[in-house]
Amino acid sequence: MAVLLASWALACCGVPDTRPESSGAPAGGGRTVGAARWVRVYFVAPNGAWPVARAASAGAGPQAALDELLAGPTRNERNRGLVTALPAGRHKVRATAAGPGAVDLYLPWLVVELDGVAVNQLVCTAAAAPGIPGGRRPADVVVRVYESGEPGEPWRVRCEETGTAIPVEAPPTAG
Repeated sequence: MAVLLASWALACCGVPDTRPESSGAPAGGGRTVGAARWVRVYFVAPNGAWPVARAASAGAGPQAALDELLAGPTRNERNRGLVTALPAGRHKVRATAAGPGAVDLYLPWLVVELDGVAVNQLVCTAAAAPGIPGGRRPADVVVRVYESGEPGEPWRVRCEETGTAIPVEAPPTAG
């Protein structure tokens, strides 16, 4: 008897056996004008480079991301074990979007003066920055690194999905 009553209750629940139908305009709202964007900044954890998200103003680009990196980890990030391998002190790193899928990164140091993890932090933060034309994934962005006082061609690298900077193969030369 209980089974009969339960099946009758389910059959009479009032939901008709029909197809989905339009019921008006999609939901709106929820977003605010001028809402913050996010930048991804790479710090160092015991198991390697670790990205964190930081709020940034609308229109933020590679320079905003690098400025966040140079500011170092917040207290909460340090409490979670994140540190930086960048040299201590006030340093100015310039970063600019340089066309579809490219960032120019101007360092106040020579790359050989930096720990490899610090290079990973710089390159991966630049590659993941907002405002780079072309809509490419960070792993597909070429970062052209210009070293302090070094003339000539920049060092062309990209950030692997593991958070490691790797050289980009040089384009073939005509010869």
